[in-house]
Amino acid sequence: MPFLTSPVLPAGALARAPQPAIASGDGLVLRPWRAADAPAVHAAFQDPLMHRFHGKSCESEAEAAGWITEWQGLWAGERQAQWAVADADGDALLGRVALRQIELGDGTAEIAYWTVAGARGRGVAARAAAALTRWAFEEIGFHRLELMHSTANEASCRVARKAGYAAEGTRRSAFLHPDGWHDMHLHARVRGD
Repeated sequence: MPFLTSPVLPAGALARAPQPAIASGDGLVLRPWRAADAPAVHAAFQDPLMHRFHGKSCESEAEAAGWITEWQGLWAGERQAQWAVADADGDALLGRVALRQIELGDGTAEIAYWTVAGARGRGVAARAAAALTRWAFEEIGFHRLELMHSTANEASCRVARKAGYAAEGTRRSAFLHPDGWHDMHLHARVRGD
């Protein structure tokens, strides 16, 4: 059965070119992951706060290396895209930002992020989310990006607002965390906001 509308983004909208590095313009660079990032990823996941709001743990540098290999391969499949967030001057790993749940035909994706403990309180997540959002709208042509976080994660709510994501509502009991089911705030930006 034919669709009555054309795809917002064609297949290949991402994979037709290598995954880019994206400069934030304010001291950060979003860059493809490197094998050498494994020790820093493992260290980031030893932080107890990461365990509170993230669904995974990382038991070893070898496990982190496996994640990085997986993240590096996601670009070609155009369903997810993962970037390391690094300091533009020294290349120190500050976090991760990603597009998940990519639906090219609908022009939609979900943005996700985390930061290492030492980068918190410096606006890293908001700046990285804003840079990725600009790129997704202006360079690729996405129509809508969503951002979700636990209602208990007030810091992520601040990140969403600083990155220009309007609150749209609450998804009740929508994500299972280690301490049980959490309600999730839904924020979104639409191209042109």
